[in-house]
Amino acid sequence: MKIKYIATLFSSVLVAIVLTGCGQSSASSDKNRPLTVTLSGEPATADPAQTTDVNSSTIVSQTMQGLYTLSSSGKVVSSVAKQVVKPTDGGKRYVFNLRKTKWSNGQEVTAKDFVAGFQRAVNPKTKSQRLANYKFIKNFKAVSTGKAPVSKFGVKALSKYRFEIQLPAPVPYFNYLLTDYYPINQSAAKKFGSSYGTSSDKLVTNGPYKLIGWNGTSTSFKLKRNPNYNIRKVRISTVNVKVEKDSSTALNLFKANKVQITQLTGQLVKANANNSSLKTTKILRNAYLEFNSKSKTTNNTNLHKAISYALDREQLTKSVLQDGSVAAWSMVPQGDATNPTTGEDFAKEVGNKLKVNTKAAKSYWKKAQSELGKKQISVQLLTGDDDASKQVGEYMQAVVKKELPGLTLTLKAVPQAQHIQMGSDKNYEINLDGWSTGLYDPADFLQMAEYGNALSFSNWKDATYQKLISQINDTTKYSEKQRYDLMIKADKYLMQQQGIVPLYQVAQSNLVDKRLGGISFTALSGIQYQYAYWKS
Repeated sequence: MKIKYIATLFSSVLVAIVLTGCGQSSASSDKNRPLTVTLSGEPATADPAQTTDVNSSTIVSQTMQGLYTLSSSGKVVSSVAKQVVKPTDGGKRYVFNLRKTKWSNGQEVTAKDFVAGFQRAVNPKTKSQRLANYKFIKNFKAVSTGKAPVSKFGVKALSKYRFEIQLPAPVPYFNYLLTDYYPINQSAAKKFGSSYGTSSDKLVTNGPYKLIGWNGTSTSFKLKRNPNYNIRKVRISTVNVKVEKDSSTALNLFKANKVQITQLTGQLVKANANNSSLKTTKILRNAYLEFNSKSKTTNNTNLHKAISYALDREQLTKSVLQDGSVAAWSMVPQGDATNPTTGEDFAKEVGNKLKVNTKAAKSYWKKAQSELGKKQISVQLLTGDDDASKQVGEYMQAVVKKELPGLTLTLKAVPQAQHIQMGSDKNYEINLDGWSTGLYDPADFLQMAEYGNALSFSNWKDATYQKLISQINDTTKYSEKQRYDLMIKADKYLMQQQGIVPLYQVAQSNLVDKRLGGISFTALSGIQYQYAYWKS
């Protein structure tokens, strides 16, 4: 879960590197030369406990290391933990022996730092956006709601380099979660308090890189190799980062030998389809609409259904986005999981529940008008200010005007950090949002409609759905197949109720210079610069 590893979901990760582009010659043969990369939006934070957007997650993944991490091919491998361990006590107890590593300030990384990191994340005073990530650890509910002290949370330092996690029930995908739990430097956390991670000078890291020159709103900064990082060899010492929201500008930088990796969107993907440097990957990320349940208008189920059935998702992906993204069929994207008995893809087993149906859309719209007592209704759609988000908003605006007469959709595009905050504060009517997962399990997407989940910005509440989520999370009572069937049932029910309205499964298209090695794109993991190197 890496990940809202949310929020303006289209604001994607990555970007760009100096020198050779499109097969042109390098300005230098020095393999130690820096990369110059660009993000397609501003990072909202560098604090791992608050990271929910893709760009912030990219920065955290370069600067922090947990017990485990993902390999360049997206597999779970050991990091600060010496090895990937097998749990004991029926899958409920994990004990890790830690490597001797250091923080960027030279202090040792200890088991107590992991305890502090976990406790800080679930402490209600922290107001962590990542709170739901820890829900499977012992005493989570009592601690996260302030009913029990953080000392009761199910983590413990057994010795200086030995760390324990206790679960109330086994979690089949817990190894993936362990790539997303981070320690915290205790002296830095105490010194900076709530401002921790709001700028590079209020941050201490233990990962491959240090963050340099970022003040919280900077549009250019650096990642410098952390001299105290000793887990893996880091071959590129400096990564220059620049925020570049305009895909056309990023493409021009690539052509001018000023970037090596740049993400393309929309028609630029189609225009570069024959370019051998273009790499397109369908990722485990769904874009969707959230409806603010605090508003009588947007809490109307028939309004949700009217808008959903009016949208032609095939047209949206193929004619508007044109970037390789595909129409969503349900809340869970294709490739996320397979039936443990038959091997069938989860999304295909659920089926396409989101086909366009303008006749049904008009019928639901009339019902919504009747229930709300209004013929003319205006609602605002909140989006990010990146190209893809704005394109989706404009498409929706046109469809609503044509198919649902009397409904006016106004658009509000804001920068990523503001978008996340407005979503979290429920300061919107309809929100164009999304989720990237860090694990192969449908529950990570289904939780986005779970009432009480910090990442569920709609605050949609449905007793039947809540019961299904509770059953899915009860891994002691239900077998793997039973749990899988419950997730199928939950996805189908969510699509029937349209508590959240999925739009499309995101594809990322990146131009990658051929002289750069170690860069790979998987359905699960974003780019990690620690694996990158210059081939020539």
